[in-house]
Amino acid sequence: MLLARLDDGPEIFHTLQGEGVSAGLPAVFVRSSLCNLHCRWCDTDHTWNFEGTPWQHDKDADPAYRKHRKAEVAIELPTSEIVARVAAFPCRRVVLTGGEPLLQQEAWLDVIAGLRAVDPAYVFEVETNGTRMPLPEFRAAVDQFNVSPKLANSGMAEGLRTSPEVLAAFAADPKAWFKFVARGGDDLAEIDRFATRFGIPAGKILVMPEGRSSDELDRHALEVAPRCIARGWRFCDRLHVRLWGDRRGV
Repeated sequence: MLLARLDDGPEIFHTLQGEGVSAGLPAVFVRSSLCNLHCRWCDTDHTWNFEGTPWQHDKDADPAYRKHRKAEVAIELPTSEIVARVAAFPCRRVVLTGGEPLLQQEAWLDVIAGLRAVDPAYVFEVETNGTRMPLPEFRAAVDQFNVSPKLANSGMAEGLRTSPEVLAAFAADPKAWFKFVARGGDDLAEIDRFATRFGIPAGKILVMPEGRSSDELDRHALEVAPRCIARGWRFCDRLHVRLWGDRRGV
């Protein structure tokens, strides 16, 4: 299985869930490499913005930024080793993230089965961009889907970032919550249209201000919060950014 790599090994770490309906809960994160999308503002660009790819990123404005060497930011591990590393933490909530985790569903099923053999109390969240359909057995094994459809602010064409069949299936799934990143009025209006198109109840929608720093979060929150109040959406901060900034592995 291909995971994101930290300096000292795979990106598997015990922390607090920073986003979504489970924000604040202790969790073990397992970050897979590879993504089928390429959002301009992505804060995990090391999972896809490899040397030789044509994608643009907001960090390109930084003269020190370079595309990542895949061999330096990705690591292949057997699922049995992933199970052992996760089981070593005293926590039974696991967040399968990426990249896009649903690109490696069969391997995740091995990880889930291995951990539940250790302790049936394990709870699994999956963070997905909503463009890949879960396998029936994967959907059954997962406790919570944090679906994060991408808006026009991601810099991608709608046909690439939106899969109507997949989104409709998630909208009908009681395990799924919808999480959006917004900067301002255009984004919020797009979320309105999205919710209407796919029949997503307001109580299942969480909206986060975009930002990789507290200052950026605060600036965008001033526009996001009033619309959440008016629409009945849940305002969702980014706790990990507040605590640790734009750092990996925390």
